[in-house]
Amino acid sequence: MSAPDADQRRRGWLLAALGMLLVSTDSLFIRLSEAAAWDMAFLVALFALPIMVGLAWRFDERARFDQLLTHRRPLLTIGFLAGVSQTAFIAAVTRTAVANVVTIVAAAPILAALVGWLVFGERTSARVWRAIGVTVVGIVIVVAGSIGSPTLDGDLLAMLAIAAFGVSINVWRRYPGMSVFVGLAVSAAFMLAFSAFFADPTSLDRRAWLSALAMGLLFNPLGRICHATAPRHAPASEVALFTPVETVAAPIWAWFAFSEAPPGQTVAGALVILTGVVYGTVLPFERPTVRPVH
Repeated sequence: MSAPDADQRRRGWLLAALGMLLVSTDSLFIRLSEAAAWDMAFLVALFALPIMVGLAWRFDERARFDQLLTHRRPLLTIGFLAGVSQTAFIAAVTRTAVANVVTIVAAAPILAALVGWLVFGERTSARVWRAIGVTVVGIVIVVAGSIGSPTLDGDLLAMLAIAAFGVSINVWRRYPGMSVFVGLAVSAAFMLAFSAFFADPTSLDRRAWLSALAMGLLFNPLGRICHATAPRHAPASEVALFTPVETVAAPIWAWFAFSEAPPGQTVAGALVILTGVVYGTVLPFERPTVRPVH
């Protein structure tokens, strides 16, 4: 791997890690809000949409009308997938334990690598596959005996969220010329469409509004911008390796905010997951190949 390629990859890793660290606060704000899932999804999308549109208009040359026409299908695909992922994630946090949700989220490397290999022809190195295997072991350690408790529907929603997320990483990788801001604006629009008929934000108290403001105006948009940009610099399977950062960080936020010390089993699994991430990103490896877009 040449020096420019190495620098590009490291930039992608840094963006992916920072993005997941910022996004890991989502479960904290959802818990703090004590709001229904539809209400929180509606407010977060309502706050994020004008920010993304403004950033696209002011800073992104890829947001020109001709570029939007060129990428209209992948932009709509990204918007739909991200909207489903975000909405399902918020609903999952309100219906099952946060530890369950963020542990299921850690399965993203497997889904992203499989989709990249089967659909987009991106070759993943044997070492990345081994790193994914290590993260799977960590997931099993954390989740053993807990899936389905307290509610199975929350776990299933988390699986839906991460499935949509894993596919979306590959779409970003496949179409690097798309506007990140426009793609995220479209996803916010889909979230609004999904939640508008079920939400009643006027019934929420100040605590819920402040939580939604923090999540929708700052932490979630910044995290998603970083993570959506990362596949431009590194393969999707490597970007997805940083998804377990949320699995490690989210229980720490809960520990600080709610004095919920994570159990020893969770700590042990988190250490294994971090080992997989470090192993999959620190050492040099072969450059994957991607079929060109025609």
